[in-house]
Amino acid sequence: MPVLAIALLFASATMHALWNFLLKSAEEKYVAMGWQVILSGLMALGLLFYSGLPPQHMWPFAIISMLLEALYFILLCIAYTDHDFSLVYPIARGAAPALLVLWSALFLQEELTVGGYIGLAMITGGIIVNGATTLLKNKEEKPHLKGILTALSVALVISIYTFIDGTAVKNGPALPYGLSMFVMVPFVTTPYLAHHYGWAAFPRVWKKNRLYLLLGGLLGLVAYMLTLFAYTFAPLSYSGAIREVSAVIGAFLGWRFLKEQMGGVRVVGSVIVFAGVMVIAVFG
Repeated sequence: MPVLAIALLFASATMHALWNFLLKSAEEKYVAMGWQVILSGLMALGLLFYSGLPPQHMWPFAIISMLLEALYFILLCIAYTDHDFSLVYPIARGAAPALLVLWSALFLQEELTVGGYIGLAMITGGIIVNGATTLLKNKEEKPHLKGILTALSVALVISIYTFIDGTAVKNGPALPYGLSMFVMVPFVTTPYLAHHYGWAAFPRVWKKNRLYLLLGGLLGLVAYMLTLFAYTFAPLSYSGAIREVSAVIGAFLGWRFLKEQMGGVRVVGSVIVFAGVMVIAVFG
């Protein structure tokens, strides 16, 4: 695994975690998330004037990915309204890299080393161990089928749009492709949010959180563009798994700044994740 790709993915994961950290600080989180998508799209539109549009053969990939990203956004909104999801969310983050390995092997003919498989298993296992802390703290509440299916749906969508994006940028320029995708996503997510929360929620949330929203929009855009650049020259299977380090960084930020409990189990899970990344770096 190229060292530069690991550095890009770590930077992306850190920005993604910061994006989610800022979202936790905002009121009316669903609308705040929608604002961040809108702002990322506007920033991308400005940059698109300089980068130019992607080649014609990349547009089908961009459109399909945009629809899947919007679906992912909507599934998250649905999941965040269901308490069960907080118990099974690690399934989504842990299952996505495993599914991505399958798509990459079937359609990109990626062949991983034994060390690579071990590293991937460690990252997936560490993420699930991190999430187990929620289960341990909510012994009286058991995961329901609806929550599990929602988490698996999110994992499936993440794995598919990651595969599509990785395939696209391995066959064309990453910058205009990613920017065009960011421009399109708000056209699907904004009407959905307006239907559920009303247009009046948008100015209200903007007035209270504008600085967080602007920073979150910038972080979201830059984070994913770094990921796309890593996809251009690194194996997609490894890249998709390393990107999930954001879940561990997010847990650390919650512990450090929001007084959320880290606990011994989460520390162990985090160590396993980072050890998995090192295994991939050396043996992948």
